[in-house]
Formats: sequence, structure tokens, C-alpha cells
Amino acid sequence: MSLFNIFDVSGSGMSAQSVRLNTTASNIANADAVSSSVDGTYRARYPVFEAELAKASYQQQEAVGVQVKGIVESDSPLQKEFAPQHPMADKDGFIYKPNVNVMEQMADMISASRSYQMNVQVAEAAKSMLQQTLNMGK
Repeated sequence: MSLFNIFDVSGSGMSAQSVRLNTTASNIANADAVSSSVDGTYRARYPVFEAELAKASYQQQEAVGVQVKGIVESDSPLQKEFAPQHPMADKDGFIYKPNVNVMEQMADMISASRSYQMNVQVAEAAKSMLQQTLNMGK
């Protein structure tokens, strides 16, 4: 495997973790949003990653990057709360809150941030190795 492939792999990892961080930020930002209907309530979103196996098998590479296949909404139940005094309450006096677990999202944010940092370190190590290789020729 070429050192240049390392940049592709770590770059795809940084891109995927950036999507994961953005999705987590969106979930946290909407954690306290309320709605008067089930359909209008925000649902937690999660990115789905996939290894780029098609490229790897076609080019016979050892290293395989990652790509974001899509973003899916959580199907866990929404929080239904009886609050007849709330301005967003439906005709029965209920409001609906998102199915976002803030503690879970914070842990996911820390994990995504660390994964991003590790991909940066891999790219920096490859860069250093390439510079040392070039210096050997002097």
C-alpha cells in the first residue's frame, strides 16, 4: 500500500466523522423542541457508514475507506407529556418531545471527535514519513 492511499483513507474517515458530529449537533440542538403532533416532532438522526468495498475489490487495495451511506431517523418512541397549559398542546392537552437522549448524544460527540482526531494523526504521521523519505534522497 502506498503512503498516498493513507491520505485517502484518513480523509474519508475525517469526512465521515464530520458528518457524525454535525448530526449529533443537530440532535442536541433539537433535544428540547416540542410539537403538538407526532408527525411534526423532531426525531433523532444517525449516520450510517459503509466501507468502500467495491473500490477495494476492484483495485485490489489493502486499505478501505469509509463513506456515509445515509442518515436515518430513530424509530424509538417519542416522549408524550400531558401539559394542557402549554401553547403547543394538542386538543387533548399533550405535547410531544423528541426521542433524543442528550447523554447518549454527548458520548457520541466525544467518540466522533476522538475518531476525527485520530484520523488527523494518521495523516500527519504519513506526511512525516513522506518528508523523511524525501530527506533521505538529499
